[in-house]
Amino acid sequence: MHFGEALDDERYLALIRPDERIRTVVTADVYGQGEADSAVGRALDGLPRDSYRLVGMIGHDYYQGQRAGSKGFPRFTDPQLRAPEKYADYLRMACERSLERCGTDHFDLLMLHNPDRTGYSSPVVWEQGMARLKEEGLARALGVAPGPANGFTLDVIRCVERFGSIIDWAMIILNPFEPWPGRMVLPACVDQDVKVLARVVDYGGIFHDDLPTEADLAEHDHRAFRPAGWVTAARARLERLRPIAERHGLTPLQLSCQWTLAQDNVRCVVPTLIQEAPASAKTVEEQRADLAAVPTEIRLTSDEIAEINEVGDNTGCMALKGGSPVHTGDEAADAWPLDDDLRRIADRWGIVPERDLVLAG
Repeated sequence: MHFGEALDDERYLALIRPDERIRTVVTADVYGQGEADSAVGRALDGLPRDSYRLVGMIGHDYYQGQRAGSKGFPRFTDPQLRAPEKYADYLRMACERSLERCGTDHFDLLMLHNPDRTGYSSPVVWEQGMARLKEEGLARALGVAPGPANGFTLDVIRCVERFGSIIDWAMIILNPFEPWPGRMVLPACVDQDVKVLARVVDYGGIFHDDLPTEADLAEHDHRAFRPAGWVTAARARLERLRPIAERHGLTPLQLSCQWTLAQDNVRCVVPTLIQEAPASAKTVEEQRADLAAVPTEIRLTSDEIAEINEVGDNTGCMALKGGSPVHTGDEAADAWPLDDDLRRIADRWGIVPERDLVLAG
């Protein structure tokens, strides 16, 4: 996604190589069409298998599917690629190839990556496909990883409710400046005993505290497509939180991680480590050390968490993906109308879709 400056191979492998301070590495087969997996495999080479935790993600079919520009590759459940009776075969193939590139025989956690509506709701996907990978020892735990855009709230809830006996983890976007809509899925995760992996806890680099101005972002930097003025607004909010961080001896990134880990069932936080262009910017090695030094105990008080909630409230700041009360037109791989089942789920969890899942104003 062209974040920041490119890293040479030596720096990149050292950055992602697990050690005693950061034992978990997350990869996805579609990133670089297998190249990210291969880099992880080089980084893991020579490490004892019990010394690290490997998280993999599969679901985009770049083997047979054709990339649709910025929309990426189709999901493996696309009816133009295969019928439901072939889902399990695809998942096994994709899992085995990803493991081969990573140089190991199992994932500690395997997640279904960016599902479409079928991926969230189909028993064939979960009970005949994903569950068998766990039964066969190719994965020790299973999870669902929506995105990359924000949303999919009711779809994640339906997924963890329907397949809670199979799903161990859910990945959601969650940080102090993006509590909405991710926090709405947490009660269902608690109910189903599903652990949460929170990603983008750096909020596009803001919490690394060295983000350039929007004008200085590279032409194809994914962050350049955010709404105009987001960097200035985020910096202003960060200044309001800085006294809380300093009170506890925390850096901004550590404050973000602390707030996120204080949320119900969040057990793991994953920022993006970004080598920004300015010479004054932190190195990615410094960012990694910052992450590794996040205190394991929560230092924030309930009053401080409430203050952070108020400063970071982003309710209604964007149009959401997934099941939506305002979806129009044909169903897409990442957007569809609400069905009766999703509306029943919303009612059960006290969510009013027309109020809680729409762009404000």
